[in-house]
Amino acid sequence: MKSYEGGITVDKYSAIILAGGKGSRMKSENSKVLFELLSKPLIDWVIAALKESGAGEFCTVVGHRRELVCEHLKGQCEFAVQEEQLGTGHAVMMARDFLKKHQDESVAILSGDVPLITPETLKGAFEAHKESGADATVITARLSDPFGYGRIARNPDGGVEKIVEQRDATEEQKKIDEINTGTYFFKTAALLSALDNLKTDNAQNEYYLTDAIAYINKTGGRVGTYEVSDITEMTGINDRAQLYDVSVVAKERLFTALMKSGVTIMDKSSTFISPDAEIAPDTVILPCTIIKGRTKIGRACTVGPNSVLDNVTLGDKVTFNASQAADSVIGSNVKVGPFSHIRPGCDIADDCKVGAYVELKKAKFGRGTKAPHLSYIGDAELGSGVNFACGCITVNYDGKNKHKTIIKDKAFIGCNVNLVAPVTVEDGAYVAAGSTITDTVPRRALAIARSRQSVKPGWRDKSGLEK
Repeated sequence: MKSYEGGITVDKYSAIILAGGKGSRMKSENSKVLFELLSKPLIDWVIAALKESGAGEFCTVVGHRRELVCEHLKGQCEFAVQEEQLGTGHAVMMARDFLKKHQDESVAILSGDVPLITPETLKGAFEAHKESGADATVITARLSDPFGYGRIARNPDGGVEKIVEQRDATEEQKKIDEINTGTYFFKTAALLSALDNLKTDNAQNEYYLTDAIAYINKTGGRVGTYEVSDITEMTGINDRAQLYDVSVVAKERLFTALMKSGVTIMDKSSTFISPDAEIAPDTVILPCTIIKGRTKIGRACTVGPNSVLDNVTLGDKVTFNASQAADSVIGSNVKVGPFSHIRPGCDIADDCKVGAYVELKKAKFGRGTKAPHLSYIGDAELGSGVNFACGCITVNYDGKNKHKTIIKDKAFIGCNVNLVAPVTVEDGAYVAAGSTITDTVPRRALAIARSRQSVKPGWRDKSGLEK
């Protein structure tokens, strides 16, 4: 009889994420675990759940397109390489070095394509694993139609005897409704011993991780279970149809949490919100709005309709109407749109206006500055209280290099002005409509840079254009 006494010395556990499969049913050259669910890669959902549940270090087993997965997770974890796809047991064998470093702990084994697993389930399973003193704990569920899943075969006293895969099950075993979800907790020492004794005597001629359960039982170890009530959180992604189905569940879960926190979503069917976004109470999201990345939206904002925010921070009481913004910061009491485009690198202070058909790029606005309509402001720094009128342009590119425009506090830029960078308009200066400015405009001065109007009477009659 073999004993695996001890093995859990800390409240944290390590983890191995299996991410080496080809995912051939996705019909893609990409790695399956990098497919996005609500704009977030599948494996990132799993990692987020692990971290929130208190997991410590983790190792990702990579194989197909491993260079993509390793680059994506660079600096976050260790890696083990599975050159051949010889089963789940074989994948875990590739992480032996990682397991040996954590042999005085417990380790979770889970797949990188199960994005709906929750921190609460992982916490609950780990607590049950610790309290029971089991050498292995299998997360299970009960299904009315368990076809395709490994069955939990129990011994007469109710303990887990083994897990039987669908292909290897007898007709009697196929009637069992308790299934293996593919997520486990092991005492690491017990798992290492079991891995050394796995065989390939099965229908697939592979090393099944499930055989580790039978081995632990056979050698006198203890195997427990932790049953989840909602099987959807254990759903794996095998093809794009399943990816869509899971996205519906994830979206509903996310939207319900947001609405319970005080956010109004006018039309769930036409709205997209990243799971990494943060939205404060009393904000209203109007139809056909896309909120991506780590966007943060303050209180009492109105966003949409037909708007896109991507990694943007909004202050409180912002109106963001039918516009797009990316990688920028927008203060409180700001009005944006309609049809504005705020490109990366912008910083808009409180009480500003970015009006209809205004495009910004690497632009900074001081408090109360307004660009009401039909302008381009790129590589520019505007102070507070600036009026940037209709049809104005910062001419920032000379064909080779970008140059900066600086407009200081309370300057007034008249309609249809070209500011040819590098150029500065000092505090309180005025630029007359229709001017092309190439030199510094001094403080509180008026700059006029246009040809004097000339009129040629009867010119049309003499031009011959009407013949």
